[in-house]
Amino acid sequence: MEPVLLLLIFRYIVSGAIKARDYTDFVVPALFVITVLVGAMTAAIGIAQDLNSGMIDRFRSLPMARSAVLTGRSLADLVRNVISLAVMVGLGVAVGFRFHSDPGRILLGMLLILAFGYSLSWLYTAIGISAKDPESAQNASVGPAFLLMFASNAIVPASTLPGWLQPFARNQPLGVTASAVRALFAGGAAATSAWASLAWSAGITVAFFLASYALYQRAAAS
Repeated sequence: MEPVLLLLIFRYIVSGAIKARDYTDFVVPALFVITVLVGAMTAAIGIAQDLNSGMIDRFRSLPMARSAVLTGRSLADLVRNVISLAVMVGLGVAVGFRFHSDPGRILLGMLLILAFGYSLSWLYTAIGISAKDPESAQNASVGPAFLLMFASNAIVPASTLPGWLQPFARNQPLGVTASAVRALFAGGAAATSAWASLAWSAGITVAFFLASYALYQRAAAS
Protein backbone atom coordinates (compact mmCIF):
# COMPACT_ATOMS: atom_id res chain seq x y z
CA MET A 1 0.00 0.00 0.00
CA GLU A 2 2.85 2.44 0.69
CA PRO A 3 4.05 2.56 -2.95
CA VAL A 4 0.44 2.93 -4.11
CA LEU A 5 -0.09 5.89 -1.79
CA LEU A 6 3.20 7.45 -2.91
CA LEU A 7 2.13 7.07 -6.54
CA LEU A 8 -1.19 8.81 -5.90
CA ILE A 9 0.42 11.56 -3.81
CA PHE A 10 3.11 12.42 -6.34
CA ARG A 11 0.80 12.08 -9.34
CA TYR A 12 -2.14 14.10 -8.07
CA ILE A 13 -0.80 16.32 -5.27
CA VAL A 14 2.91 17.01 -5.69
CA SER A 15 2.78 17.18 -9.50
CA GLY A 16 0.63 20.31 -9.33
CA ALA A 17 3.40 22.17 -7.49
CA ILE A 18 6.15 21.07 -9.90
CA LYS A 19 6.11 22.99 -13.16
CA ALA A 20 7.08 20.16 -15.46
CA ARG A 21 4.85 19.04 -18.29
CA ASP A 22 6.22 15.48 -18.28
CA TYR A 23 6.49 15.05 -14.49
CA THR A 24 4.38 11.87 -14.58
CA ASP A 25 6.81 10.18 -16.97
CA PHE A 26 9.66 11.46 -14.79
CA VAL A 27 8.45 10.33 -11.37
CA VAL A 28 6.54 7.11 -12.09
CA PRO A 29 9.60 5.05 -13.18
CA ALA A 30 11.36 6.20 -10.01
CA LEU A 31 8.33 5.11 -7.98
CA PHE A 32 8.70 1.66 -9.52
CA VAL A 33 12.23 1.61 -8.07
CA ILE A 34 10.97 2.91 -4.72
CA THR A 35 8.42 0.07 -4.69
CA VAL A 36 11.17 -2.55 -4.38
CA LEU A 37 12.96 -0.39 -1.81
CA VAL A 38 9.85 -0.38 0.39
CA GLY A 39 9.43 -4.12 -0.19
CA ALA A 40 13.01 -4.81 0.85
CA MET A 41 12.46 -3.07 4.18
CA THR A 42 10.15 -5.90 5.27
CA ALA A 43 13.11 -8.30 5.14
CA ALA A 44 14.63 -6.61 8.19
CA ILE A 45 11.44 -6.93 10.22
CA GLY A 46 10.84 -10.53 9.11
CA ILE A 47 14.27 -11.88 9.96
CA ALA A 48 14.28 -10.04 13.31
CA GLN A 49 10.93 -11.61 14.15
CA ASP A 50 12.19 -15.07 13.17
CA LEU A 51 15.17 -14.67 15.47
CA ASN A 52 12.99 -13.53 18.37
CA SER A 53 10.31 -16.17 17.94
CA GLY A 54 12.70 -19.13 18.05
CA MET A 55 12.13 -20.00 14.39
CA ILE A 56 15.87 -19.94 13.73
CA ASP A 57 16.47 -22.43 16.55
CA ARG A 58 14.04 -24.84 14.91
CA PHE A 59 15.78 -24.44 11.56
CA ARG A 60 19.11 -25.26 13.23
CA SER A 61 17.77 -28.68 14.21
CA LEU A 62 16.98 -29.58 10.59
CA PRO A 63 19.46 -31.17 8.13
CA MET A 64 19.78 -28.07 5.95
CA ALA A 65 22.44 -25.55 5.00
CA ARG A 66 22.67 -22.50 7.22
CA SER A 67 22.52 -20.26 4.16
CA ALA A 68 19.21 -21.80 3.03
CA VAL A 69 17.17 -19.69 5.46
CA LEU A 70 18.62 -16.42 4.21
CA THR A 71 18.56 -17.43 0.56
CA GLY A 72 14.96 -18.62 0.83
CA ARG A 73 13.89 -15.35 2.39
CA SER A 74 15.66 -13.30 -0.27
CA LEU A 75 13.98 -15.32 -3.05
CA ALA A 76 10.60 -14.85 -1.37
CA ASP A 77 11.30 -11.11 -1.32
CA LEU A 78 12.12 -11.27 -5.03
CA VAL A 79 8.81 -12.99 -5.83
CA ARG A 80 6.91 -10.41 -3.78
CA ASN A 81 8.72 -7.62 -5.65
CA VAL A 82 7.69 -9.11 -8.99
CA ILE A 83 4.05 -9.04 -7.90
CA SER A 84 4.31 -5.53 -6.41
CA LEU A 85 6.04 -4.20 -9.51
CA ALA A 86 3.36 -5.68 -11.78
CA VAL A 87 0.64 -3.99 -9.72
CA MET A 88 2.49 -0.66 -9.74
CA VAL A 89 3.03 -0.77 -13.51
CA GLY A 90 -0.70 -1.30 -14.00
CA LEU A 91 -1.51 1.60 -11.69
CA GLY A 92 1.15 3.79 -13.29
CA VAL A 93 -0.41 3.29 -16.70
CA ALA A 94 -3.84 3.98 -15.19
CA VAL A 95 -2.74 7.39 -13.86
CA GLY A 96 -1.20 8.48 -17.16
CA PHE A 97 2.30 7.01 -17.43
CA ARG A 98 3.27 5.71 -20.87
CA PHE A 99 6.21 3.68 -22.16
CA HIS A 100 8.00 5.16 -25.18
CA SER A 101 10.35 2.30 -25.96
CA ASP A 102 10.47 -1.21 -27.38
CA PRO A 103 9.58 -4.32 -25.34
CA GLY A 104 13.21 -5.41 -24.94
CA ARG A 105 14.28 -2.15 -23.32
CA ILE A 106 11.17 -2.13 -21.13
CA LEU A 107 11.97 -5.67 -19.96
CA LEU A 108 15.57 -4.68 -19.26
CA GLY A 109 14.33 -1.77 -17.15
CA MET A 110 12.12 -4.10 -15.13
CA LEU A 111 15.03 -6.50 -14.58
CA LEU A 112 17.22 -3.63 -13.35
CA ILE A 113 14.52 -2.71 -10.84
CA LEU A 114 14.23 -6.30 -9.60
CA ALA A 115 18.02 -6.69 -9.36
CA PHE A 116 18.16 -3.50 -7.30
CA GLY A 117 15.38 -4.75 -5.03
CA TYR A 118 17.11 -8.11 -4.60
CA SER A 119 20.35 -6.41 -3.54
CA LEU A 120 18.48 -4.29 -1.00
CA SER A 121 16.86 -7.37 0.49
CA TRP A 122 20.35 -8.48 1.58
CA LEU A 123 21.11 -5.03 3.01
CA TYR A 124 17.93 -5.16 5.08
CA THR A 125 18.53 -8.77 6.05
CA ALA A 126 21.81 -7.68 7.65
CA ILE A 127 19.97 -4.86 9.44
CA GLY A 128 17.31 -7.29 10.69
CA ILE A 129 19.84 -9.77 12.05
CA SER A 130 21.73 -6.96 13.80
CA ALA A 131 18.57 -5.58 15.42
CA LYS A 132 17.45 -6.89 18.79
CA ASP A 133 13.75 -7.06 17.93
CA PRO A 134 11.31 -6.26 15.08
CA GLU A 135 10.65 -2.75 16.41
CA SER A 136 14.36 -1.93 16.38
CA ALA A 137 14.66 -3.44 12.90
CA GLN A 138 11.82 -1.25 11.66
CA ASN A 139 13.38 1.87 13.13
CA ALA A 140 16.80 1.04 11.71
CA SER A 141 15.30 0.46 8.26
CA VAL A 142 13.95 3.97 7.90
CA GLY A 143 17.28 5.79 7.70
CA PRO A 144 18.76 4.06 4.63
CA ALA A 145 15.40 4.19 2.84
CA PHE A 146 14.97 7.93 3.39
CA LEU A 147 18.56 8.64 2.39
CA LEU A 148 18.25 6.67 -0.85
CA MET A 149 14.79 8.02 -1.67
CA PHE A 150 15.07 11.72 -0.97
CA ALA A 151 18.80 12.39 -1.49
CA SER A 152 18.45 11.29 -5.08
CA ASN A 153 17.05 12.29 -8.46
CA ALA A 154 13.99 10.09 -7.93
CA ILE A 155 11.41 12.70 -6.95
CA VAL A 156 12.94 15.86 -8.43
CA PRO A 157 15.72 16.44 -10.99
CA ALA A 158 19.17 16.43 -9.42
CA SER A 159 19.79 19.90 -10.86
CA THR A 160 17.24 21.35 -8.41
CA LEU A 161 19.14 20.05 -5.37
CA PRO A 162 21.92 21.91 -3.54
CA GLY A 163 25.16 21.80 -5.51
CA TRP A 164 27.05 19.77 -2.91
CA LEU A 165 24.30 17.10 -2.95
CA GLN A 166 23.94 16.71 -6.72
CA PRO A 167 26.89 14.32 -7.34
CA PHE A 168 25.66 11.99 -4.59
CA ALA A 169 22.06 12.16 -5.82
CA ARG A 170 23.06 11.22 -9.37
CA ASN A 171 25.50 8.44 -8.47
CA GLN A 172 24.03 6.67 -5.44
CA PRO A 173 22.34 3.27 -6.09
CA LEU A 174 18.74 4.46 -6.34
CA GLY A 175 19.75 7.52 -8.34
CA VAL A 176 21.55 5.62 -11.10
CA THR A 177 18.83 2.96 -11.19
CA ALA A 178 16.10 5.58 -11.55
CA SER A 179 18.09 7.29 -14.32
CA ALA A 180 18.63 4.00 -16.16
CA VAL A 181 14.98 2.98 -15.89
CA ARG A 182 13.73 6.38 -17.09
CA ALA A 183 16.02 6.27 -20.10
CA LEU A 184 15.08 2.71 -20.97
CA PHE A 185 11.35 3.41 -20.69
CA ALA A 186 11.67 6.63 -22.72
CA GLY A 187 13.83 5.11 -25.45
CA GLY A 188 16.89 7.19 -24.59
CA ALA A 189 20.56 6.41 -24.04
CA ALA A 190 20.86 4.27 -20.91
CA ALA A 191 24.11 2.30 -21.16
CA THR A 192 26.15 4.27 -18.62
CA SER A 193 23.49 4.43 -15.93
CA ALA A 194 22.39 0.83 -16.56
CA TRP A 195 25.92 -0.52 -16.06
CA ALA A 196 26.31 1.65 -12.96
CA SER A 197 23.04 0.27 -11.58
CA LEU A 198 24.14 -3.30 -12.21
CA ALA A 199 27.49 -2.63 -10.56
CA TRP A 200 25.80 -1.18 -7.48
CA SER A 201 23.34 -4.07 -7.28
CA ALA A 202 26.05 -6.70 -7.64
CA GLY A 203 28.30 -5.00 -5.08
CA ILE A 204 25.52 -4.59 -2.52
CA THR A 205 24.38 -8.18 -3.00
CA VAL A 206 27.85 -9.67 -2.49
CA ALA A 207 28.82 -7.42 0.40
CA PHE A 208 25.62 -7.84 2.38
CA PHE A 209 25.19 -11.53 1.59
CA LEU A 210 28.56 -12.11 3.23
CA ALA A 211 27.71 -9.76 6.10
CA SER A 212 24.27 -11.34 6.60
CA TYR A 213 25.69 -14.86 6.59
CA ALA A 214 28.39 -13.95 9.14
CA LEU A 215 25.82 -12.21 11.38
CA TYR A 216 23.42 -15.13 11.01
CA GLN A 217 26.10 -17.64 11.99
CA ARG A 218 26.86 -15.58 15.07
CA ALA A 219 23.17 -15.21 15.99
CA ALA A 220 22.47 -18.91 15.48
CA ALA A 221 25.44 -19.86 17.66
CA SER A 222 24.40 -17.60 20.55
